[in-house]
Amino acid sequence: MGRDELKVLIVDDQAGVRFLLDIVVKESGHKSYMGQNGLEAIELACSVCPDLIFMDVRMPRIGGLEALRKIKETNPEIQVIIMTAYGSDQTVSDALRYGAWCYIAKPFDVNEIKKLLIKFVNEHGDIDDSNAVYCM
Repeated sequence: MGRDELKVLIVDDQAGVRFLLDIVVKESGHKSYMGQNGLEAIELACSVCPDLIFMDVRMPRIGGLEALRKIKETNPEIQVIIMTAYGSDQTVSDALRYGAWCYIAKPFDVNEIKKLLIKFVNEHGDIDDSNAVYCM
C-alpha cells in the first residue's frame, strides 16, 4: 500500500533552520519531525523511520556525516540530504560516499527545497510502508 505523504526528519542545531524547513515540508504536504544533533538524528531515524532526512554537517554531540554513516548502516533505505554552510569538496565527497542522496549549501533558497521535495517524490514514487526497515 503506497502513500503520498513523506515522513521528513529535519536535523540542525539552529532552531531557525529547523523551523523554516518544517514550514516548507508541511506546506508541501508532508509530515515533519525535528532533531537538534546527530545523536537525535540516529534515534529518530530508528523510531520514526523517515523517508527523507535534511541533515546539517556541523552539530554538537555527533556531526551530520557520522550520523549519516550510522543511519545508512542501520537502514540504507532512508535517504539523506546533507546541508552545510561550510562545504568543501571533501565534505561533499564524504557525504556522497556515505550514501547521501544529495548535498545542498546553506543558506538555501526555499524554492529549491520545494523542488528537491518534488524531485524526491518523483524519483521514489509512492512510498511503500510494507518495505520499511525498522531498527531493533
